[in-house]
Amino acid sequence: MQRTPETSSTAAAAEVGRPGRRPPIGATVLGYPRIGPRRELKRALERHWRGRIDEAALGAVGSGLRRAAWSRLSPLGADAVPSNTFSYYDQMLDTAVMVGAVPDRFRGRRTPLATYFAMARGDDDAEPLEMTKWFDTNYHYLVPEISAGQEFSLDPAKALGEFTEALEQGVRTRPVIIGPATFLLLAKAAEGAACGFRPFDRLDDLLGLYEVLLTRLAAAGAQWVQFDEPAFAADRSDEEIAALGTAYTRLAAVHHRPAILVATYFGGIGPALPVLAGTPVEAIGVDCVAGSAAEVRAVPQLRDKTLVAGVVDGRNVWRTDLDAALATIESLRDVAAAVVPSTSCSLLHVPYDLDVEEALDPAVRRWLAFAEQKVEEVRLLGRAATDQLSASAESPVGARDAVAAGNDDGRAAMVAQLASARAALAERPAAPGVRVDAVRSRTAAAGQAEVTRTAYDVRAKAQADRLGLPTLPTTTIGSFPQTDALRVARAELRRGEIEEAQYDAAMRAEVERVVRMQEALGLDVLVHGEPERNDMVQYFAEDLAGFASTELGWVQSYGSRCVRPPILWGDVHRPAPMTVEWATYAASLTDRPMKGMLTGPVTIIAWSFVRDDLPLGEVAAQIGLAIRDEVRDLEAAGIPIVQVDEPALRELLPLRKADQAAYLDWSVRAFRLATAGAADATQIHTHLCYSEFGEVIDAIDGLDADVTSIEAARSRMEVLGDLHARGFERGIGPGVYDIHSPRVPPVQAIRSLLAAAVESVPADRLWVNPDCGLKTRGYAEVEAALANLVTAARETRAAL
Repeated sequence: MQRTPETSSTAAAAEVGRPGRRPPIGATVLGYPRIGPRRELKRALERHWRGRIDEAALGAVGSGLRRAAWSRLSPLGADAVPSNTFSYYDQMLDTAVMVGAVPDRFRGRRTPLATYFAMARGDDDAEPLEMTKWFDTNYHYLVPEISAGQEFSLDPAKALGEFTEALEQGVRTRPVIIGPATFLLLAKAAEGAACGFRPFDRLDDLLGLYEVLLTRLAAAGAQWVQFDEPAFAADRSDEEIAALGTAYTRLAAVHHRPAILVATYFGGIGPALPVLAGTPVEAIGVDCVAGSAAEVRAVPQLRDKTLVAGVVDGRNVWRTDLDAALATIESLRDVAAAVVPSTSCSLLHVPYDLDVEEALDPAVRRWLAFAEQKVEEVRLLGRAATDQLSASAESPVGARDAVAAGNDDGRAAMVAQLASARAALAERPAAPGVRVDAVRSRTAAAGQAEVTRTAYDVRAKAQADRLGLPTLPTTTIGSFPQTDALRVARAELRRGEIEEAQYDAAMRAEVERVVRMQEALGLDVLVHGEPERNDMVQYFAEDLAGFASTELGWVQSYGSRCVRPPILWGDVHRPAPMTVEWATYAASLTDRPMKGMLTGPVTIIAWSFVRDDLPLGEVAAQIGLAIRDEVRDLEAAGIPIVQVDEPALRELLPLRKADQAAYLDWSVRAFRLATAGAADATQIHTHLCYSEFGEVIDAIDGLDADVTSIEAARSRMEVLGDLHARGFERGIGPGVYDIHSPRVPPVQAIRSLLAAAVESVPADRLWVNPDCGLKTRGYAEVEAALANLVTAARETRAAL
């Protein structure tokens, strides 16, 4: 008799509850993209936020995406398919809701989903949660606010609901939850918390909820649960590491629970690994791409564990070296009771499917693997690793030869896949464009003179004489809203439905409209609005040699915001000017200073899928020199201010302090290669956003930009204390308008932020600007917000 899901669940739960008996786990992935292959979730979210569809319609889109993902992953087998990785905005926000960490200012909304979106985006009554980067990725998470008196309360509806939804589809999944330690380590103390309070102090209280969650999941039929603890890939104190061990010893003691997989990623977890391995959890996930297999082999406490070995890169798009991955798996066999292959982290960070990218250069395409292909690589490695166990061979290569001798069609196909991957990897180094000798010679010849400008005080006087700006000059970060009409025009050009001249005319009309609007608002330094740019990195990648672009390679950045990272596969140089025509046209329309807008080398690297066959410092230097050529051409065209954005400077900072100095050295040098060729009277701006900046204050200073604009509105100017302590002596523009929220900040709120800024920065060095570019906002809110920004600046200026 076929069992109903309820009967099956009860039996499964009973099996899990028996001491000493745990179901096996097979080759797996730690997570899967959730925006939809055609950005279905993005479009549904934005329709819902505009009031065009209700919560039920949005829920139907979400359910369809989840079911499609489970169907795609189901061949991995039972318990190898993750669930609860879908989110309408962010998994940290989901966890905050799950444990009841909802600040009082968000309570009283019409529905739980309305509360959820208010926490993410803010509304007329409340500012949203702070947002920052998820470790060293370009994904953003919402920062939970925890107080000493926080009353935690469990709401497991999402995790249980998605598990049950999959079970009804015939797929028994492994629910994925942000681990309690990582959740609290990434949270911030709520405003008004006592001095010295840390959210991590509440770990014991939070663990009580996780214990109940385990029993609820077991009762629903879950045989495995995955707790993600990536925070331990960064430096952690002895106290925090010991608390991790205590936490999982306690959770593993829950009598009626699923088996526990603790997944770690974004690097090795160092001294935390033996502590975690010393707990009674059944499985531990380790990152063998960003981390070291040698570190894992040195931990004897793993002998009774299942080791989930992350040998397929979940963060980049290069095809896996399957021979090397199998060798890594083989090298770990004596360490653990079982070794199963996995992705190094969630596949959230890569596009869905390479097969739809028909326009990609076939040579480059052969070197790549997106989420769909990485799932297949994991399946292949799982099959190959299993066959190796029974193969009578002394080495991985010998085992594969033994497999090849078999007559099984499946084995023959597996061997063919291994051979195809090997051939693709072998052809890549010699492919045209991968190495360009002239580019390598130029970076090798760049010395100290190429990264040094005249002293700042000399430059500042020359720039003040040229620009004649008032105290507290106002400006924007660069982009203005990308309207539907602009996107349609770009799509029509791409499809050949309009001529280049028609497209240029439409873009020029938009530039003129944006310039006239800025003049009417009273901004002091203008921008051209970037209507012609699809993305601040992709736009440049399309004009630089060494990059390839995708058509549907979308990756979630936060909420409904998606990006299409280009693929940096070869040596980089600039064949021709990229922005000069647009900047000079905009400058011709006004007598106010016009900024040229460029993206810096570190951000281009961070927001691309970067090559893995060359040190990042060398790649950054190549891009820096290409941008240097563009700066010189803008300067020669009469543009007085050039902004080279580096919002990802903090993002790429290695998680371990031991690795940070080398990164900061080459990243600062690359920026200075891009900008140090400018004349004294050319003002160089840069922009940084949505990160914790305290750890890179010295590097921000080292960039030697004349003006640095920086995200500060959501954190209410917290960064200024670090800058003041550092003795930062150049221009600074702390953001006073949070552009990631639809809220229009009132004049008084902006004045309050400016008042706080003036306490840390002399007024003659303070600029007034939004947190970031305005591309994702609508014109109605942008015009209202900028009008308030200008008014607040003028009122503050008058008061000074």
